[in-house]
Amino acid sequence: MASLGERIIGAARRILNMRRGEFGLAVLSALFFFLVLCGYFFLRPVREAMGVARGMDDLRWLFAVTSVASLFAVLIFGGVVARTNRRRFIPVAYLFVIACLIGFATLLIQDVRAGGGLIGTDAETGLARGVGYTFYVWLSVINLFSTSVFWSFMVDVFDVDQGKRMFPFIGIGGTLGAFLGGRGASFVSGLTESPYLPAGLMLIGAGCFALAIAVMLILDRRAGASDLSRLGADPAGGPVASDGGASETGPRRRGDGGTRIGGGALEGLRAVFTSPYLLGVGLWVVFMAISNTLIYFTQANVILGATDTFSQRVGSFADFDSLAQLGTLLTQIFITTHLIRKLGVGWTLAILPLVTVLGFVVLAVWPIYGVMMIFQAVHRATRYAISRPSRETLFSVVPPAEKYKGKPIVDVFLYRGGDLAGAGIDSLFAMLGLTLAWVAMSTAPLAGMWIVLSVALGRAQARRVAS
Repeated sequence: MASLGERIIGAARRILNMRRGEFGLAVLSALFFFLVLCGYFFLRPVREAMGVARGMDDLRWLFAVTSVASLFAVLIFGGVVARTNRRRFIPVAYLFVIACLIGFATLLIQDVRAGGGLIGTDAETGLARGVGYTFYVWLSVINLFSTSVFWSFMVDVFDVDQGKRMFPFIGIGGTLGAFLGGRGASFVSGLTESPYLPAGLMLIGAGCFALAIAVMLILDRRAGASDLSRLGADPAGGPVASDGGASETGPRRRGDGGTRIGGGALEGLRAVFTSPYLLGVGLWVVFMAISNTLIYFTQANVILGATDTFSQRVGSFADFDSLAQLGTLLTQIFITTHLIRKLGVGWTLAILPLVTVLGFVVLAVWPIYGVMMIFQAVHRATRYAISRPSRETLFSVVPPAEKYKGKPIVDVFLYRGGDLAGAGIDSLFAMLGLTLAWVAMSTAPLAGMWIVLSVALGRAQARRVAS
């Protein structure tokens, strides 16, 4: 007779549409994502508060600098990937994040002890401003790399069918981490106006990333020993193609994490701009980034006008994040799990552009704080709970070299290029004095092209799976 724990796991497996043996890998993956996003969302409100501390004009310049920094970061990342393997470069990437956070926190602590203050305050020093702006650009780039590396690992662990069934559940783990990180940052910022606040939140984030490394290593080992993972031994024990394309006899790990990806640093750029499929994915991301940026600047204007101190801004940005993550969690639990399978990847991707244009129309009619919060929450919930899992399955049908080096080009450089385009559009609207009604009208043709592209990508993925 099955034990109570076994019955609970069996019921959860049936509800979540998982097969026997997949639940353990899914839980570890969700915990990994939980820790990555929990760490990031302890840091995100600090970044936002530093970005708006000296006004919207400086924030727009930071967007431009971030886009340039993203290109250099992608090239460096491609070179690192070419010379190492998955088991090494994923932990090393997160260790790099931890080292940088400790460095930023140390500089801020030393500045405060020397009599300085935070960026945007009367006691602001040149060091505080330099650290604040550097941290803004650094986290904007690193965030996309950290999530891109995570999802690249996920499509190594799970195949296309598993991704459709399991990525929504894994996304729930990340949403819970993001919600906890946002609430934790809001709670801590509400307790103190201390100039040590940002340094403290940075160190908490570093601790979350350290735990994420430990979970990733456990997941990698268990996935490699499981026949239910793409990393596991070939159940037939026959020839299996290695990453390099060679075929060997006997059991061998698919996509072996001990194999070097190979190639050069520019291979990712070539892969994206010579592949219509990857270029289409990149264009989809650019459309998404433009819409995100227009919403982001609207939100930043609201918070900047409603707060006076650094900790108040941290708290406000954290509250916005928490509301959005709560909406994301509810969407993931009640909607997302079966949505991709029923609608298909293409039509699931088309939901976000529809939400974007409808949200701007409603905001144009009722341009008030509460509507802004609801719109931002619904848009982000759609982006993370619905669009992200379906977008990540698009990379399940590309070779490892394209996935690990081309994917960051899409997720970082093109994403930040879309941010820059969105910032330019927002700046133009501000200069012309256009209202939200004009913003709403401008998103309509963008959404139309975005929907057509979504459906086309879904069909292209289906063709690759079939072939």
